Amino acid sequence: MSTIDPFSNTVTELYQAHHGWLHGWLRKKLGCSHRAADLAHDTFERIWKAGATPALEQPRAYLTVIAKRLAINQFRRQALEQAYLEVLAQRPEHHAPSAEDQVAVIETLTEVWRLIDGMPERRRRVFLMAQLEGQPHAEIARQLGITVNVVHKEAAAALQHCYLAIYAGQAPASTQAAR
Repeated sequence: MSTIDPFSNTVTELYQAHHGWLHGWLRKKLGCSHRAADLAHDTFERIWKAGATPALEQPRAYLTVIAKRLAINQFRRQALEQAYLEVLAQRPEHHAPSAEDQVAVIETLTEVWRLIDGMPERRRRVFLMAQLEGQPHAEIARQLGITVNVVHKEAAAALQHCYLAIYAGQAPASTQAAR
């Protein structure tokens, strides 16, 4: 006797009902049928991997949000790779890293971005403003409209998030729940 997984049926039904529409919508937005197909696939794969699909009153809105987030992540990665390759192009050839090293650096940068992107919005902004822009905590507090104490706490939580991801292999669950 076999049992049918209701989750599997839900995702299958969602796919059958909306994949064509999502692919068409993405094709219009991206201007490329192949990229649209990849992103539509990634959208349904993300839903599948999440393990549970909520009852959806507006499934297309749900799919659109997921697809937009995936597209943004894809564009960020491409921008990161392009910036790295531009820096490499400016270096003398004898100082340029090997193709393997270039791939390793791009993969590392992608993982770093994924780690930072996994933080709640305010924490990510505090982290980037402090670490990349070198802004003092008082200035960050002023710009974000929060107290310096909150900036200290968010910066510490961001560093803990990074530390745990690097040394323990995972970010703390509390940062994921706060998203």
